[in-house]
Amino acid sequence: MRYYVGIDMGTSSVKALVMDEEGRVCGECIRSYIVSEPYPGWKEIEPELWMDAVTDVLEELLRQGNAKQIESIGVTGQMHTVIVLDKDGEPIRPALMWNDTRTAGLLPDIREQIRKTTEVSYLANVISTGSPAMNLYWLKQYEPENFERIRKFLIGPDYIVYRLTGKCQTDYCEASTSSLFDLNSRKWSPEIRDILGFPEEIYPEVKGSIETAGTIKKEWMDKFGLKKEVKVMVGTGDNPAAAIATGCFQKKYSVLSLGTSGVLMHSGEHTDSDAKGKKILFSFDGKEIHVLVQGVVQSCGNSFSWWMKNILQADTFDEEIRHVDMDKLGTGELLFYPHLTGDKTIYADPHVRGGFLGIGTDCGREYMTIAVMEGICFAVRQLAEEMHLEAGVQTGLRVIGGGSKNDVWMQILTDVLGVKVIQLKSASSGAGYGIALAAAAEDNPELSMEEIIEKRVTSGREYLPREKQVALYEKKYQKYSKIYEAMNLIYT
Repeated sequence: MRYYVGIDMGTSSVKALVMDEEGRVCGECIRSYIVSEPYPGWKEIEPELWMDAVTDVLEELLRQGNAKQIESIGVTGQMHTVIVLDKDGEPIRPALMWNDTRTAGLLPDIREQIRKTTEVSYLANVISTGSPAMNLYWLKQYEPENFERIRKFLIGPDYIVYRLTGKCQTDYCEASTSSLFDLNSRKWSPEIRDILGFPEEIYPEVKGSIETAGTIKKEWMDKFGLKKEVKVMVGTGDNPAAAIATGCFQKKYSVLSLGTSGVLMHSGEHTDSDAKGKKILFSFDGKEIHVLVQGVVQSCGNSFSWWMKNILQADTFDEEIRHVDMDKLGTGELLFYPHLTGDKTIYADPHVRGGFLGIGTDCGREYMTIAVMEGICFAVRQLAEEMHLEAGVQTGLRVIGGGSKNDVWMQILTDVLGVKVIQLKSASSGAGYGIALAAAAEDNPELSMEEIIEKRVTSGREYLPREKQVALYEKKYQKYSKIYEAMNLIYT
């Protein structure tokens, strides 16, 4: 039996798993670490804390006896976080995290300069605090002695790949979300480099995610009991790694993950500059390049959890909707606005909040529970429209996550969208599993990525839109779509 390791380097912990060639997860492990906050808004971490955690999880996982059969290792993790190395390949200072906001004061001027540059003016709307571009620029402005020592920068999980192999590179995902990369030419942007004043030699080479970065160094081979020829892939960020596990890239369909937040993603070959959503370039082999467009409803399962636990103090979700009459869905006037913690994609407004509208004395707990689910589904529809994915969901929207297991919620979603909704089933999920699947694909060149995924991601139950409910929800959605403007009139 052949085995593959997936490592997911998160913001506060490293997770790792071992998967066999049939896609079964044979073991999982996690180790936490603490991010430093030396000043308000600053987020830093010593890169070796990541490697210490990786060492711990791999030692525990491989102690189970399959170390000699490990074929390759895939690494994924947090995007944007930047690490700078000196001439000896040592970290110069703590890594600057993706959620660091120290560059807020520098951002307006840089955005204005980018807007004046025709070739990459669109990056003015993309660059933000926490991006590698801005964090490196902050070093240049406020730690010039450290900036002068930089011989190479790496992004997020690139550092783990570097420590395991001694090779410096990044992938198209990390490069394209750095605000240093031209999404059109698909190369590091010389215009941005000139604006920020960065030397060309500090940029890492960009490669495909399942290309081999190198073989694992002898020190790690001996430590973990691995065989000499274990390969380490270039790897990628956590968003595309999670998308791999859904078949999103291979099948070219739209996928909605109904978790704490509602993440909608779609893969294609071209970017739509007018569409909302984060555009991420991704390539398995460094030749064929995909565009992963991702948008989010921040308070998705989070809104539902707030309603069930904080307000109803209910023990089980199923009990609350046990007696729902499916034929009466869409008939109520009550509206729920789900943006309890702000919005990133539709309005890019962190201050927007949620609410119930149209409450009457006839509003009981079941009635209001249904309204919460409807409001989240309306937000998903609006998100799809803002991302220009109406055509992309016409063949059916695939859904994963905890919310996808509830029949009432899925029927509401299909009636609100007016398209078929399909549950996805997978042997596992998440970024770590996705990157382990990619490792298996790299090790089995006789199988296409489509064949690898076909074995591990299957369709479950299908839900079809009902004509009566589609018409009822269309009327409710038109009212829902006016809520943001109305709330702005009240609160601003």
